[in-house]
Amino acid sequence: MAPTVLVVEDEALIAMHITSILEEIGYAVPTSVRSVDDAITFIESNPPRLVLIDINLNKEKDGIHLGRYLLQMDSIPYVYITSYTDKGTLDRVNETRPHGYIVKPFKPNDIITTISVVLNNYKHRKIEPRRAEHGTPDMVPYRMKNVINYINDNLNKKIEIDDLITISTWKKSQFCRLFLAYLNVSPYQYILSRKIEKAQALILESDMRIAEVAQELSFESYSNFCNAFKKIAGITPEQYKRKFGK
Repeated sequence: MAPTVLVVEDEALIAMHITSILEEIGYAVPTSVRSVDDAITFIESNPPRLVLIDINLNKEKDGIHLGRYLLQMDSIPYVYITSYTDKGTLDRVNETRPHGYIVKPFKPNDIITTISVVLNNYKHRKIEPRRAEHGTPDMVPYRMKNVINYINDNLNKKIEIDDLITISTWKKSQFCRLFLAYLNVSPYQYILSRKIEKAQALILESDMRIAEVAQELSFESYSNFCNAFKKIAGITPEQYKRKFGK
């Protein structure tokens, strides 16, 4: 089942544009929500993976009211999309500590890149260094962060699970269990998703051909890369480049 992104936008054309971008990269988008109260009702019954919020909703409550609600809820990341960049608005926005901010007019890649970064950072929040109740360091997050850093630093190589186990210093069964508990995906799924995220950036931001991107990220073959890309992104690398490339 595709992950859900809630779009809170009262301008129908903009909402449709954002929805088409999200659906192209594999997200499910419910009917656009146009008010804070309707958004809260939806969130409480169908918690989405992410919320995109327009600040100016032309209602008594603007998008920042929803940001305050989500800040208190503290379980769903949220990003503002707005044309307002004045100091007064930014001060109000900063009080709600959003996970991202996109300025209108935006390009499809602004949406894609921001969502990728926000969800990746939010997924890793559990592995930030922290202390247990009595002040003793919890070594699980520290070790897991070392593993994640290794993966992110070596996306251009073939990453072996045994190497990750060695870095963690855990036994294989313990490593796989803890990785799944902290990241909500298996080590293989995480590595693949990070490689595809890197591939998306290379396709849009470099002059590399798609075959060169596959080689750069150490996929076994071009067809293997294309299959993995479509599985993660929902479209082929060629379709992705045509849709979101400059």
